[in-house]
Amino acid sequence: MTRDQINAVCKGLRASTHVVQWGGADVWKVGGKVFAIVGWDSDTAEGGTVVFKASEMAFEVLQHEEGIRPAPYMASRGLKWLQHYGPPGGLSDAALRDHITASYDLVLAGMSRKKRAELGLEAKA
Repeated sequence: MTRDQINAVCKGLRASTHVVQWGGADVWKVGGKVFAIVGWDSDTAEGGTVVFKASEMAFEVLQHEEGIRPAPYMASRGLKWLQHYGPPGGLSDAALRDHITASYDLVLAGMSRKKRAELGLEAKA
C-alpha cells in the first residue's frame, strides 16, 4: 500500500484524528491515543511504512516476516508495536488493512467505557 492508501484506511476508522509530527509522519489517533504512524522512518521504503500496535501473538509471529520488524523506539521499550516497511515482503494490502484496524481496536479496548461513549463508539449506559 502507498502512504496515501494507508492514510485513507486510518481516516476511515470512526473518531480517528490526524496530526503530522515526528519529522513529517502522519500520526493517527483515537481518543488521543496513537494507533498508527505512517511514513515514520520513510528512508526504509517509498513512504509506505506504517507502525501499528499488535497483539502478543501477532507481534511474536510477524516480527520474523520479511518486510516487518519490531518498531524502532517503541518495541525497544517493551511495547508490542511493529513496523511494516515492505516490499520486498511484508503483508498483503488486505492483511495490512486488517492489522491497522486491529491496532485501532486494541487502543479502543484500553479505554474506559466512558471515554468510548464520549467518542460515540459505545452506547451510553
